[in-house]
Amino acid sequence: MNFLAHPLLPGSPLKNLWPGASDQIAPFPVGEAFTSMVDPFGFGRAAAGYWRDSIERSVLYWDVMRERGNQYLEHMEQTKPNVLGFDTEVLIDGRTLPHPTNYELLRVLPPSHIQIDPAKRPFVVVDPRAGHGPGIGGFKPDSELGVALKAGHPCYFIGFLPFPEPGQTVEDVVEAEIAFLRHVIALHPETAEKPMVVGNCQAGWQIMMAAALEPDVFGPILIAGAPLSYWAGEHGKAPMRYTGGMTGGSWITALTSDIGNGLFDGAWLVQNFERLNPANTYWKKQYHLYDNIDTESKRYLEFERWWGGHVVLGGQEIQYIVDNLFVGNRLSTAQLVTRDGRRIDLRNVRSPVVVFCSRGDDITPPPQALGWIRDLYEGEEDIIANEQTIVYCMHDTTGHLGIFVSGSVSRKEHAEFTANMDYIDVMPPGLYETTVSHASERDDAELLERDYLLEFTSRNFEELDQDVMHIPEDDRRFATVARISEINLGFYRLYVQPWVQAVMTPEAARWIRRMHPIRLGYKLLSDRNPLTVPLPVMAEAVRSHRQPVGQDNVFKALETMCSDQIVANLNAVRDLRDSTIERLFMDIYGQPLLQAAVGLYGDAHVHRRRPGAEPEHQRFVENRKNELRNNIAKGGPHEAVMRSVIYVLGGTPATDERNFKRLRASRAELEPGSTLSEFKRLVRDQFFILKLDRERALSSLPELLKGQSSSDIDGHIEHLEHVFAASGELSEHAAERFEQVKTLFDQARPQQATQPKATQQKALSEPATDTKQAGDQKAAIDTQTAASAPAESVSTEKVSTEKDTTQRAATETVPASNNVAADAAKEANKPQPRAASRRKPPRKR
Repeated sequence: MNFLAHPLLPGSPLKNLWPGASDQIAPFPVGEAFTSMVDPFGFGRAAAGYWRDSIERSVLYWDVMRERGNQYLEHMEQTKPNVLGFDTEVLIDGRTLPHPTNYELLRVLPPSHIQIDPAKRPFVVVDPRAGHGPGIGGFKPDSELGVALKAGHPCYFIGFLPFPEPGQTVEDVVEAEIAFLRHVIALHPETAEKPMVVGNCQAGWQIMMAAALEPDVFGPILIAGAPLSYWAGEHGKAPMRYTGGMTGGSWITALTSDIGNGLFDGAWLVQNFERLNPANTYWKKQYHLYDNIDTESKRYLEFERWWGGHVVLGGQEIQYIVDNLFVGNRLSTAQLVTRDGRRIDLRNVRSPVVVFCSRGDDITPPPQALGWIRDLYEGEEDIIANEQTIVYCMHDTTGHLGIFVSGSVSRKEHAEFTANMDYIDVMPPGLYETTVSHASERDDAELLERDYLLEFTSRNFEELDQDVMHIPEDDRRFATVARISEINLGFYRLYVQPWVQAVMTPEAARWIRRMHPIRLGYKLLSDRNPLTVPLPVMAEAVRSHRQPVGQDNVFKALETMCSDQIVANLNAVRDLRDSTIERLFMDIYGQPLLQAAVGLYGDAHVHRRRPGAEPEHQRFVENRKNELRNNIAKGGPHEAVMRSVIYVLGGTPATDERNFKRLRASRAELEPGSTLSEFKRLVRDQFFILKLDRERALSSLPELLKGQSSSDIDGHIEHLEHVFAASGELSEHAAERFEQVKTLFDQARPQQATQPKATQQKALSEPATDTKQAGDQKAAIDTQTAASAPAESVSTEKVSTEKDTTQRAATETVPASNNVAADAAKEANKPQPRAASRRKPPRKR
């Protein structure tokens, strides 16, 4: 039992109270440490070596802190600071727009060894403005921008300046981002596809708002670590969602802005982030540098350049964000209305949305990243009816920053998102989960083009709820917080705000920002402090005569144990704090008396109200259904092949891009002028036709192939086999569907002549020499014709019976599955060997 790990509860692990707790302490490396104590003088040498090493590390550590302070001062003196690792040029300055903002559109200039293909889809990264400066989405080669550049895409970056424009609002920022995207589209007239847009963290909800207002300027959207449903969360995790309730609402935000003379210091947001993990903030990060001072300083300084680059937000902006999003949760329920009267409804987003989140993220946990789907839709059928494609991917361990900062995540997940963007763009409406697997983990590694493979699996809301974990009782608690926040904010504005605004001056606000504890930590340890003058000289002397000790040193082992114990104790304090806050929140805002006082107790309505459907949209859906019904039997071989692909791949458990690539490549050969948007429309039309009336859609396949020769039909079947073989063998269910499709294709073959050609040729080539021979020949022909008539009748009946059996199989033996959303672009595997038939065997590949 480790009593030091849990000083308050020695009898039971603290993680029983707070599931995020950890009681892991590194064991003492007895074997390694004992080796330094074998000889009589070993203990003394170990002590002397460790003493020297610790002093050297201390000198080097404080010199790195001095460099960090100098770097901070140099960075903050820049007029347009960012941490991008690529050269850029400014295309549009947001300060010149009709509603000025401090945002900019930058073109990312590729390194000399990278060749950009101007015909490829543009790639736009939008950085979060949540206290830090811009550039984290591209501050190293293995980043979101880095992987897009390597793939040959023209890349653009939307960043911002340290201070907002006077009167700047969230709506101004959203309109500026829309203007930037229109400019990017205008720069690439040769590209038919719209830009792929990546929104990190707080930029994610800004991008979704912009896409809801102007859906026509967006291609696929990737929101990484972006919260959209702010009341959602799992008990025992994500303690930040309780902050608004424990402070009494958003009045504290208004007070902070007033103290800043109308500006909100982003350092407060950074401080809130650091408080979530005190062990990392106050010990682990700094000790990791101290312990690895010879190798870690460069990476540490690079990250601190961004972490310490604090920016300022406008008071109106942060108040809008807190009132409408963090406390009010109005974005995911379509309650936001712009100043010109437009409702922001995320159901208006026409582009595919990829949600990337992590179970290890305590800032934006999966419920907050995915809960908006539950807020807007009744089920997956509702998503399909709205023609939306939503894909989500969950990392198991990485933290909030790792989602868009980690090099390993960029090389794996972000590289696959970039490579699969065209496939994601043409996927039919529905809800999908995607997973990334390494080639070494797969049996079909020889079929992969890259080191990783992105697979898509259709999901329903029961499966989604396992990650969202919606609790209606919590909705009433957070709705109570929202009401109390409005009351407290009203009292603050009435009684306190006038006095604060009267005494605050711009100079006083600047002085308060300079004296923020986080900023002081950087400034006090810089060359401006005379006490740091000897540090560079001492550090240079240490580097010249450095003598580090190994991990087998007994004192170094004790140091590691002590560090682990400090981390465990800080984690225990954090877990106790978080569990206490959660219990207080639940008890206070779950009180019926308090809920009744704000008019919520007994309310029969769900407090996370789902927005209703617009009558215009309902009429559009009905008209669309009628249009599709009329088009079921219209089309040709392209429609028949696509309908067959969607139907067969709908029977596979998961699909990937390989079938899509083969299908698109073959279509490009048949129709060189076809675009991705036309291909997408074909996929969606055939998907909806199958969804609307599967029985009729399948039975009409022979009609779509009418007029095709037998060799043409053989070619279509070979083409389907070629597409399905791209990802290996078909599943049993998909193989059954493929056999059914081949039977339907056979019905479209032209009818063969019932009389053997040899008999007819013989009768014509041997004319009768006399009347008797002519009469005998005529009688033979008549007899043969009469004998063949019943056979023809039997053959016709057999074909009719096969057709009826096939139609019944379409509706009886192949039930509609919950995977219907995946019926649209899913790929998989080589079919079972075909039975002998009149078709020629498939060519070898």
